[in-house]
Amino acid sequence: MATLQQLADLVGGRIEGDPAQRISRVAPIDSAGEGEITFLSNPKYLPLLSGSAASAVIVAPGVAAAGRNLLVCANPYLAFARILTHLQSPPSRPAGIRPGAHVAESARCGEDVTIYPGCVVGEDVVIGSGTTLFPGVVVYDDVVIGKDCVLHAGSIVREQCRLGDRVILQPAAVIGSDGFGFAPDGPRYYKIPQVGIVVLEDDVEIGSCTCVDRATLGETRICRGTKLDNLVQIGHNVVVGEDTVMAGQAGIAGSSKIGRHCTFGGQAAVTGHIKVGDNVIIAGRGGVTNTIEGGEHPRMLSGFPTVPHKDWLKATMSFAKLPDMRKEIKKLQKQVEQLQAELKES
Repeated sequence: MATLQQLADLVGGRIEGDPAQRISRVAPIDSAGEGEITFLSNPKYLPLLSGSAASAVIVAPGVAAAGRNLLVCANPYLAFARILTHLQSPPSRPAGIRPGAHVAESARCGEDVTIYPGCVVGEDVVIGSGTTLFPGVVVYDDVVIGKDCVLHAGSIVREQCRLGDRVILQPAAVIGSDGFGFAPDGPRYYKIPQVGIVVLEDDVEIGSCTCVDRATLGETRICRGTKLDNLVQIGHNVVVGEDTVMAGQAGIAGSSKIGRHCTFGGQAAVTGHIKVGDNVIIAGRGGVTNTIEGGEHPRMLSGFPTVPHKDWLKATMSFAKLPDMRKEIKKLQKQVEQLQAELKES
C-alpha cells in the first residue's frame, strides 16, 4: 500500500488530483477498481478511460481526464513497471541451503543465499550473496555466480562459466552447452572439443529454453543489460553487445558479433562470422547474411536477405500482384514478338 504522492516520488512524476489517495495494486485499465492504479501509454486506449473505475491513472504529459487522479510522467510504461515492482513484487526472504539440495563441500556461498531442494552445486563453485537457486538447478564445477542472481527451476550452468550480478535465468535455460563444432572426416564427423566458456555480464536475463553455447576456444559473451527471450539460440564464440534484446526463436550463428542496443524480432537470424553494428533493428524473420554497419540512430531492416525496412514494405505490396503482373508480361511479350515480325515483313 502506498499513497499516490509516494508513487509519484518513486517514479519522478507529478500529481493532478488527490496525492493522499491510497493505492494497493496495479490493474488493467478495463478491470481496475477502487484502490488500484492503471496506466495509459498508448493514445488508442484513451476511450477506455471513461469506463474505468481505477482510483488513479498513470499518463503522459498533455493527457487530460476531468475528475481523475492522474500521475503524470514522461514515460508511463516505465513508471508502470517500477510501480508494479514496488507494490506487487516484494523481495523474497533468504532461506539458506534447504534439505534435499546437494552442495559440494568446496563450494562457497555468500550471505543470504537460498538453494532449494533438488539443486546440484558442483565443486569449487562460487555463489554471491542474495542469490537464489530454485528447485532442479544444476551448476557444474568451477562456476562463478554473482550477487542477487535468480536461477529458476531446471536451469543449467555448465563448467567454468561466469555469471555477473543480478542475472536471471528463466526455467530450463542452458548456459554453456557445447558449441556446434564438428570436423568432416570423410563421410563422418569428428567432434571438436568445446573448451571455452560463457560469460553473462551484470543484469542479463535469459529466457526459458534458451541456449547460450560455450566457445570452442575463449568465450561466448552476453554483455551487460541484454535480454534474451524464450527459445533463443546463441552460437559458440558469439558476442552480444550491451542492452540488446532478442525476441523468441531468434538465432545467432557462431562467431558473429552483435552491437549495442540492437533489437531482433521473433525468428530473426544472423549467419556466422559477421558483424551487426550498434542500434540495428532486425524485424521478425529477418535474415542477416552480410555485415551491417550501425550508427548513433536506429536502423531497421527486414526480409531475407535483409534490406531497409521501407524497401521491404514496398516489395511486400507487390507480392499479391505478381500473378497478374506475370500474365501481363506474357501478353506484352507476345505483342512485342508480333510487332517484330511485322517490322521484318515490311
